[in-house]
Amino acid sequence: MNISRGDFLKLGGATAVLAGLGIRPARAYVEPHNWDGYDFGSGPPVKDRLNQGPFPDEAVPGWDVVMATTPARQPVNNYGMGLVTYICDEVGPPGAEEGSLAQAIEELVKIPLGQKLYLRLNWKDVQRRPGRLDLCPHWQHTFELARKYNKPVGFRIMLSNPDIPGSAMPDFVAEKVPMVKLGKTRAIGLRDKVHYEPRYDHPDFQAAFRELNRLLADAYNGHPLVEYMDTYMYGFWGEGHTWPFDGNPFPDYLTAERTFVAMFEEQAQTWTKIPLTTNTQPDFSKVGNSEVLDRTVRSHNWLRTDTIFIENMQVEALSNRPPWIGATVEVGMSDGESENLHLDEGVPYTDNVIAHVKDVGANYWSLWNWHRISARRILNYYRQYPDAIDDLARSVGFRVRPSWVWHYIKGEYPGLIIGFANDGIAGVPGILRITVSSDDGRVKVGGCLDAGYPLPGKVRQAQFVLPKGTNWKGLKVRGEIEMKGVRRPIRWACHQRINEDGSITLRPTKRLAD
Repeated sequence: MNISRGDFLKLGGATAVLAGLGIRPARAYVEPHNWDGYDFGSGPPVKDRLNQGPFPDEAVPGWDVVMATTPARQPVNNYGMGLVTYICDEVGPPGAEEGSLAQAIEELVKIPLGQKLYLRLNWKDVQRRPGRLDLCPHWQHTFELARKYNKPVGFRIMLSNPDIPGSAMPDFVAEKVPMVKLGKTRAIGLRDKVHYEPRYDHPDFQAAFRELNRLLADAYNGHPLVEYMDTYMYGFWGEGHTWPFDGNPFPDYLTAERTFVAMFEEQAQTWTKIPLTTNTQPDFSKVGNSEVLDRTVRSHNWLRTDTIFIENMQVEALSNRPPWIGATVEVGMSDGESENLHLDEGVPYTDNVIAHVKDVGANYWSLWNWHRISARRILNYYRQYPDAIDDLARSVGFRVRPSWVWHYIKGEYPGLIIGFANDGIAGVPGILRITVSSDDGRVKVGGCLDAGYPLPGKVRQAQFVLPKGTNWKGLKVRGEIEMKGVRRPIRWACHQRINEDGSITLRPTKRLAD
């Protein structure tokens, strides 16, 4: 059902389906802008906001610093951050040279460096027939092992993939949806493949897409093993482009924008408990990326990029995003073989990549041998050049600790002021909720910091008023990250002993409380 680009431009009736999707008028392209200080709104609403100061002496009379913590030296495993081991990419999971599929995936999952897992699959890898999911073996193995090793999963379903023969769509969709010929190129994918893109705005495509999205959401929205989901975007690999081809399969820009705004809104309304991560790809193919990206941030979802040495606008977006917006950076790493190190003044290319991942303040980075996925290859590089990876593992994302603890008594009520420090490179991707409680349940006070706080390298103070007669010693301070209304416990990133549930028990620091 392939048609030429010229024939497609003569067809207009298929776009009528968009009228029934309830899409707001298209903005016809969001102009480029600096992200620092740009008005994306005030962030996710904060319930039970804690008093965050200022705290002059008259507000907290007779205060004393009674406890102080120092930064953790080891990686900290929390929701919203970490190194991500890739299980499969656009060319599939590990090959036969890595052993059986199940064994090769388990070797990847077992890598201690990786705290999360990632899958990138074709649409036909998760659905073969209408009305149901048909999950491929590497999806099933990954989730089984994710449960076994307690490593959550991020994923993307590709609607288009130039790296495979034929289409990424299942046959029951491909046989109904016209395909528009883009051409042939050696720059991407299979050398002799003629590339086509589906008419995304066709009624049969839209109906099948909505079914796929809702089937996945029914099974995985709020699933305890799902960390995030990449937004379905236009074109190759779902990244929002069909580079190096000019133009797109749509009759005009507004049709393209409306189509992908509709598809984003479908996802935003369906994935109510899991963050979406939208690629920061500039609008090379003129399909509405700028509007989709804007809506992503305004709906408090996250950002991602598929490389780090990229367009300056992607760096601008990532490094100056609002502090409550998470960011994942995907860049392939060396396999450690001498010809793939690309040393420059003694610095391997992968170490250079890692330095720039830190520069943009990422929450996640990929442990990934591009198109040659293998635990053996990842570890071969790491054994030779561990320092940059270890340094990133100890700094990626947010690393929050209760750094200062002040005690005071005002009238008959004791209280605490706690200064929360962030030793990581990113803000909190959501809202940090803090609870101060006693083991007997008689004390339980708490609330939330402002979204994204504490900021990297800074301190945010908060007040906790305690019941009369409360002894601060022995109270526990617990943190949770709140994202889309879902609370997930975090571990404090401090050197001092913390409890099994990630909380810390307040006790005097020598000399301070002597």
